[in-house]
Amino acid sequence: MCYLLYRMLGDWFTMEKKIIILNVDDNVATTLKDLLKDVIIDIEEYGLKINIRENIPFAHKFAIKDIENGETIIKYGEIIGIAVKNINKGEHVHIHNTKSNRGRGDIT
Repeated sequence: MCYLLYRMLGDWFTMEKKIIILNVDDNVATTLKDLLKDVIIDIEEYGLKINIRENIPFAHKFAIKDIENGETIIKYGEIIGIAVKNINKGEHVHIHNTKSNRGRGDIT
């Protein structure tokens, strides 16, 4: 069991991973390194190629599809917020274009 876990983690850490998508229903991905504007991200397992439209810092989110104003932001397969303006595929998803509903007592 330990060998298998080591083997799996060893493969994970030696791969050049740039992003992670946590659930098939997510409309955002999380960066695993700083991403520079105009980098093309090829997400083979989802059949996506995404042009990063602006610099995105490590551990931040970006849209993997167009998200319309008022549409929910989905990460972990869960709604984490709402878009407050249109967000194009490849754009940074953060406090400037979303309203979080996590940790708020007035939203259930």
